[in-house]
Formats: sequence, C-alpha cells, structure tokens
Amino acid sequence: MIHLTNISKSFDGIHAVKNLSITVEKGEIFGLVGPNGAGKTTTIKIMTGLLRPDEGSVTLCGFSILNEPMKAKSILGYVPDRAFLYEKLTAREFLKFIASIYNIEKTEALRRIETLTGIFGIKDIEDELIGSFSQGMKQRLLFASALIHDPEVLLIDEPFMGLDPFGVRMLKGYIRDLSSKGITVFLVTHSLHIAEEVCHRVGFINKGALTSIRTADEIKKIEGGLEGLFLSMGD
Repeated sequence: MIHLTNISKSFDGIHAVKNLSITVEKGEIFGLVGPNGAGKTTTIKIMTGLLRPDEGSVTLCGFSILNEPMKAKSILGYVPDRAFLYEKLTAREFLKFIASIYNIEKTEALRRIETLTGIFGIKDIEDELIGSFSQGMKQRLLFASALIHDPEVLLIDEPFMGLDPFGVRMLKGYIRDLSSKGITVFLVTHSLHIAEEVCHRVGFINKGALTSIRTADEIKKIEGGLEGLFLSMGD
C-alpha cells in the first residue's frame, strides 16, 4: 500500500505540493487529477524518489522512499509521462538491461520478456531499434520495463499518452488485472473519462493541495460524472 503523509514541496518559494496526505490500499487503483500545474507530476516524482519533499514522508508497502530507497524501489514500478529510452537499443536489449538492474536471473528474465512483449503487443518489433518506434509503441515498452520485476506498487504518469484506441482498451484491462492480483496502482491523468472507468477512488488536486477524494460510486451519482465534478471544482 501507499502512504503519503503531509507532503510539501516548494520551488522558488511557491508551493507545488502543500500538506498532501493520501493512503492507497493494497490492490486499489487510485487516480489523481487536476488542472495543469496543480502538482500532480511533482507528487508522483516525490513518490518515486526523484524529488525530495521539503516536509512529510512517503512509504510504499512499509518502506520509506526517503530512508529505505533501495527497498522501496525494489517493489516499485514507474511509468513516466515522457519516454526516456535508449534509442540505439532494441526493445529486447532494453528489457534485458532493465532485468539485469533488478538482478533477475537470465532464464527468468527471458521468460518475463516473452510474456510482457506479448501482453503489450510489441513482440513483432522487439528486435527493432527503439528509435524507430512510434510514441505509442514506446509507451507500451515503458509499461513492460516497469513491470518486469513484478512490482507491488505501480506509479503511472499520463498512462494513455500516445496510445491508439486499441492500446487504451488493452491498457485499461491490464490495469484492472493488476489490481485484481493485489498490485496497488497510482495514476495521474488528464483523461477524466478513463479515470472514471478504471479507478476505485479519484483525488482532486489544485494549487498543490488535495481538495477532495471521491469513490467511483460517489462519482457515478454526480451529474456529468467525473468531468462535471472536475469542472465544478474549478469554479
């Protein structure tokens, strides 16, 4: 599970995140939405250890990302909003490299690569250079690399960026499948209708502060659904 406790982060004296506290249970899909510049990406970067908060704490399955970063990251998968990939490698070479970082035995790594490239529809191009991939194919590869070590927590920033409708449908189903297996998913997205479809709860952030958390059932009862609720909070 995930615990964010009183997280704050400022840049040049301006709060990007302020006193943010969220708990996400094992197997839950939690979505964080908000306008541009609200603090969503800052939050997820703090959760991954890429940014250090000015105040507060983050624990992933009981491990502090600040005090036990190696243990926390060993059970964490992360899909960033922008694909930073080694474009001179093939997809297979890249996945083998990621597997080696997690000390996955070679035979097991190859088995997982075979499975993940099939799931994410990149098996036919796994021996092509990443530099030749479309944005959508790169996004699929990012997911495969984030899951190769069987993480207990998956953090995703804009998961559906660059995906065609078939890719979006595949990914929604796979995220639900991960949840059913007890993997905790925390996603940041601008795709309100998708968040409404897949998330058990959705948190709203604005100007760095958490303004509301609603369950899927609560959102269904609101006129206009998640979009209506989002727009009303911007008034």
